[in-house]
Amino acid sequence: LLSQAALGCRAAQVLMQYCILANHYWFLVEAVYLYKLLIGAVFSEKNYYRLYLYLGWGTPVVFVVPWMAAKYLKENAEVGCEGWVVLGYVCPCTVSSPAQINLLIFMRILKVILAKLRANQKGYADYKLRLAKATLTLIPLFGIHEVVFIFATDEQTTGILRYVKVFFTLFLNSFQGFLVAVLYCFANKEVKSEMKKKWQLWKLDH
Repeated sequence: LLSQAALGCRAAQVLMQYCILANHYWFLVEAVYLYKLLIGAVFSEKNYYRLYLYLGWGTPVVFVVPWMAAKYLKENAEVGCEGWVVLGYVCPCTVSSPAQINLLIFMRILKVILAKLRANQKGYADYKLRLAKATLTLIPLFGIHEVVFIFATDEQTTGILRYVKVFFTLFLNSFQGFLVAVLYCFANKEVKSEMKKKWQLWKLDH
């Protein structure tokens, strides 16, 4: 029988794989949602809210469960947890990651933004700068950085390239939520206006 530590280790590996995939698929949800807003189509969010939830939280289960079953059937004889430890973004994350779809949506959105900025060049003389700004702000939101190293697993990268991969992967994944919050929340004019009002009300009360 497996020890309690080995069972805990395997459960942690399964949970880690699920969380990584859920993170990737919520990138896809954000990309699809922004694309729908940008192209100006009229959608009822009540009809699509549940679909977004299924896509973000449910789709990873479709890939993690078969992977877990395969691990259990083929590597369950091992006493420890060595066979369940996943190094780098290997299956199921590599096979089922929607990063490539996000990249296509990302390029499509940039094309739409560029067309709109060019159509209003008189109003936006700095449209190239605006395009560059839009590109940089969309990268963390869509998880485009995942595409760069998604197929470069730890076994395939050596030397300096491996250190570069680990640094960017850990840095961007760790601070992605912070970057998105700053770019899309705290840097938003409406949010700053509301925060300013709250701050003024707080000062009046105190």
